[in-house]
Amino acid sequence: MASTQPIPETRVISPSPTPTESSSARDSYFTSTTKKRNGRVKSPPSIAESPESSDPESSRARPRSRSPKLSKKDSARKIPKSPPEPIKTDGHLDPSSAGMGSSYWRNLSRSPSPLGLIPLHREWRSFIHRHEIPRKALHVSIGFFTLGLFVSGAQTSAIHPPLLTALIPIFAVDFIRMHYPPLNRLYIRALGAFMRESEAHDKYNGVISYLAGAWAVLRFCPKDIAVMSILLLSWCDTAASTFGRLWGRYTPRVRKGKSLAGTIAAFVTGAAAAVVFWVVVAPRVPAEWSTGINAFAFDGTLSLPPTIRNLLGWKEVESTVSGTVATTIVAVVSGLVAAVSEAIDVFGLDDNLTIPVLSGIGLNAFFWCFGGAFTEAGTRLKFESNRYMTWPIEIVRRETEQVDELNASKVQDAEVEVEAEKAEVGAIRVEQEGQ
Repeated sequence: MASTQPIPETRVISPSPTPTESSSARDSYFTSTTKKRNGRVKSPPSIAESPESSDPESSRARPRSRSPKLSKKDSARKIPKSPPEPIKTDGHLDPSSAGMGSSYWRNLSRSPSPLGLIPLHREWRSFIHRHEIPRKALHVSIGFFTLGLFVSGAQTSAIHPPLLTALIPIFAVDFIRMHYPPLNRLYIRALGAFMRESEAHDKYNGVISYLAGAWAVLRFCPKDIAVMSILLLSWCDTAASTFGRLWGRYTPRVRKGKSLAGTIAAFVTGAAAAVVFWVVVAPRVPAEWSTGINAFAFDGTLSLPPTIRNLLGWKEVESTVSGTVATTIVAVVSGLVAAVSEAIDVFGLDDNLTIPVLSGIGLNAFFWCFGGAFTEAGTRLKFESNRYMTWPIEIVRRETEQVDELNASKVQDAEVEVEAEKAEVGAIRVEQEGQ
């Protein structure tokens, strides 16, 4: 018996055509012009999902979306991209090729260890990088090492030849690594912790300038001035850099890269270094170590040159100071020399070279003028005993020779007069005896 219930209305939905079916159907109906205009296949609209269908559990179980995404055909008007060119490197520390951005070479050149894994580096990474702690520690330690050599009795004549011997191969290696990329990579990996970023790729290592400056003052300056020049380089440059970074933005700028805060720090540190050396360290060394060619330029006294003294009408005692007053003057002058040497720029040369050389020249000029070079014979002999100070020695020697010639002529004239008087006395006695 047939059922009397009505059959519900049904609706048949055809499945979405595949790309091949769509293209074949259109090929059979549309004209050639229409086929070109509608040649690109469009993806069917995505199916809107209800909250039930977007359940996390069901979406996790579904392997892929129910909305097929057709691949988009490339347009004929699209310009093909050229293949990327391989990165060219010359072995230098290049931020773009390092894979870590622009901070790569900064991290490598300022890292206190090649691995950068020690706890101190992880805890104080920013502070260590910003203030170049490994480089500054090495910089300051050289000053203490110099004082250690001085106290142990080492003489400048025994130190500067090894420095020159070490300078030649170090410069040769640095020159080669700037032109040979594999060696440069190995060099940076080994010594990058003590290098500045610029020294890693476009500038020679500062160690070369450091050794050259130290060798110059040890070779051509008196012993105490040579030691002080190295101390000013080691301590004043570090102090100026540190305090300049901390407070330089609050003070006027002396020149590019140099602030008044750093210059003041160099002055204070230079004065303190002079007190430490000439008051604390030097008196502890036996006096016989600082005689002859190793004699000090500063013997504890300062005096005006004879020309100025004569113009003022002062006696030698009135124009001479010693003790605390002389040491204070020398400390102030050392601070000024350090500040000026650190602040000025000499043809763009490295500070590690200009600071010790300018400090040596400044201190030499001061002691040559006010250290008693023209006052007493003993002081002249002290300057003449230093075979390296040729410029002031020649002036002193010429004046000494002139004085000696004058004295010799006077002595000769006196001897002639004495001989004449003796002859006259003898003749008178002969006459008296004959009578």
